Amino acid sequence: MVNLKGIEKMNEKQRLNYLLMLLEGQLDSEKDALANISNASALIYAIIDGLNWAGFYFMKDGELVLGPFQGLPACNRIKLNSGVCGSAATTRKTQLVPNVHEFPGHIPCDSASNSELVIPIIKDDIVYGVLDLDSPELNRFTELEANYFEKFVEKLNKYIDWKELTYGIK
Repeated sequence: MVNLKGIEKMNEKQRLNYLLMLLEGQLDSEKDALANISNASALIYAIIDGLNWAGFYFMKDGELVLGPFQGLPACNRIKLNSGVCGSAATTRKTQLVPNVHEFPGHIPCDSASNSELVIPIIKDDIVYGVLDLDSPELNRFTELEANYFEKFVEKLNKYIDWKELTYGIK
């Protein structure tokens, strides 16, 4: 059971550490990949302030396909090298975008989104998808959060067999 009592008193680093601790507990107690990814997006959305979307896209048939998320309905498919998510998957690099409206090729799945943080999911040199966080606030995401969400994906990699959810690309 997740207890968020007192979280409003935590600073950014404390919240991010708490998020990683809760994720570890979830992953350690459940083996189903879909259940874990679903709860991972719920944990992010519950703990991280200022988000309007948190979730996953997975590689299938050469494009990113929507996975479990929290927020309003989103784009079902994103082509590689398209938008922030497609760029993260193609370049294999975290994308921290202060203003998505200035990002070349931005895909406005939700017109309320103004900033974005996308972490590629790479395991054994295969891109399996991305973790995508959107916010209605400009300049919402920090380097600290980018670092912690990279750790978040590393933790997922430790427990999840991504082949259950995606085909991946090399």
